[in-house]
Amino acid sequence: IEIAKWLKEQDIVKKVVYPGFKEHPGYEIIKKQARGFGSILTFEVDSKEKAYHILENVKLIQFAESLGGTETLITYPITQTHADLSKEELDRNGITDRILRLSVGIEGAEDLIADLEAVLK
Repeated sequence: IEIAKWLKEQDIVKKVVYPGFKEHPGYEIIKKQARGFGSILTFEVDSKEKAYHILENVKLIQFAESLGGTETLITYPITQTHADLSKEELDRNGITDRILRLSVGIEGAEDLIADLEAVLK
């Protein structure tokens, strides 16, 4: 996915988790079981403040509770999908206040990249 590759090139993004990357632990399994790697990715930015900045300032990408739809959606797991987990469970699963999840929709990749580029600068 173009967006996952693009995110890996930005200094503010510290980590991108996407099953379409060879270093992902499930890469070989999903390659055998599916005809693609899906449209959901997780990325970690350099601070909680930057995560909030992204959520508050993306224009095309919508901030949402769940990741199901045709439009591109972004979530903040620590206060949404994983809010009921203990500190130990969050740590064990790598969920921090710098983690965002993105479900890429049907919009053009160039438009989504432009949206992310504007808020990551």
